[in-house]
Amino acid sequence: MIHPTESTTRTLVRDLRSRIGRTVTVCGWVQTSRLQSVMQFVLVRDHTGTVQVTHRRDGGEVEAVLDGAATESAVRVTGRVVDNPVVKLGGLELVPEAVEVVAPATAPLPIDEQSGPEHRLDWRFLDIRRRPAARLGFTVAATLEQGLREYAQAHGCTELHTPKLMGTASESGAEVFRVDYFGGSAYLAQSPQFYKQMAIASGIDRVFEVGPVFRAEPSYTSRHATEFTGVDVELGWTRDAEEVQAFEEGMIAHALGLVAERHGTEIRAEFGVEVTVPTTPFPRLAMAEAQELLRAAGWDREGAKTDLDPEGERLLGSLVRERTGHQFVFVTHYPASIRPFYHARPGGRPDLTLSFDLLWQGLEVTTGAQREHRYDVLTAQAAEKGMSLEPLTDYLNCFRYGCPPHGGFGMGLSRMLMVLLGLGSIRDAVFLFRGPNRLTP
Repeated sequence: MIHPTESTTRTLVRDLRSRIGRTVTVCGWVQTSRLQSVMQFVLVRDHTGTVQVTHRRDGGEVEAVLDGAATESAVRVTGRVVDNPVVKLGGLELVPEAVEVVAPATAPLPIDEQSGPEHRLDWRFLDIRRRPAARLGFTVAATLEQGLREYAQAHGCTELHTPKLMGTASESGAEVFRVDYFGGSAYLAQSPQFYKQMAIASGIDRVFEVGPVFRAEPSYTSRHATEFTGVDVELGWTRDAEEVQAFEEGMIAHALGLVAERHGTEIRAEFGVEVTVPTTPFPRLAMAEAQELLRAAGWDREGAKTDLDPEGERLLGSLVRERTGHQFVFVTHYPASIRPFYHARPGGRPDLTLSFDLLWQGLEVTTGAQREHRYDVLTAQAAEKGMSLEPLTDYLNCFRYGCPPHGGFGMGLSRMLMVLLGLGSIRDAVFLFRGPNRLTP
């Protein structure tokens, strides 16, 4: 039996310090080359770091390969790890014994440091590969998602995967994509909301889902996308929205704690951001209180707006942080006129809902509510909104046979990542962005 040796198995750049004096093989991409008359210096990058390959010209095969290796060519380098304090990249270098270009790159590259954001999106794979911060972002996103999932599972939630093709438009029917379905029409789900509630009616006590969400919304802002990853939770037997908020703030604190533990140092180095693990409970403001506070600070002095716009959300986030030191705030009790029909309403206040938005540093990252679980009240609220009940038949049937009270929320994972890493646009928080004018690559 043939056993691989250290010189033939791959060694990651981050592990080279422990291999000084030994012969290893590094696989990565050519980042830059300085090809001098006597010496060749080539930086090779993998997903864990960059190493300097140092070779004295000798007219041999290694010299020829290094001379011909264009930037971003995929290479395999076998050589001896040498301690050299002069080298800025970790104080070591790789002296090559063999170099193989396994996939040459075409020159010139289609993007560089001066390329604009839209052009970089056209070549997203190169953009990500060339920027350690971009690659770190996806590692952080995976840890954030893991932390959210850990908390949900530890607190009795069952993970579900609900359909993304629907026979009728979900919720209000607005902002949905219609697709051809065997000669008929289907719709891409803009939320798993109805299915989460169906799961509660099924006797699955608590559920959550991490999955794609589709919104046919013609918005071109830095925080909107037509497809994104949603984190949805629904909790059975909740008495009010406060129980849902308490679950969510615990979930976020746990996930951010995991991110800080694993990646805090790297995030600080690459993004200049300090990961703060929030204390609980988060501050809470009723919508009326929030509007009063904002108008006193100069927002919508005429009182014309019933909802918070992005400017109001940013200002409210700043005001709350000044007063409490907290980055998060729940805005609660939204008017019924701007909330879905299935949001429960407090007794004696049919004009309000037991709903909330969560703002993180002034950006809305989640929406949630206590749901209306009584069939007669639910149908009355749908009719009040001018909705036809016939397309809602399957959904409404869930409430005719003893559906328990429940509540939940939906979170945008990419928006969370935007705030966490201080990114300027949701386009940088996803692998391949989808918007009204972008379906490629």
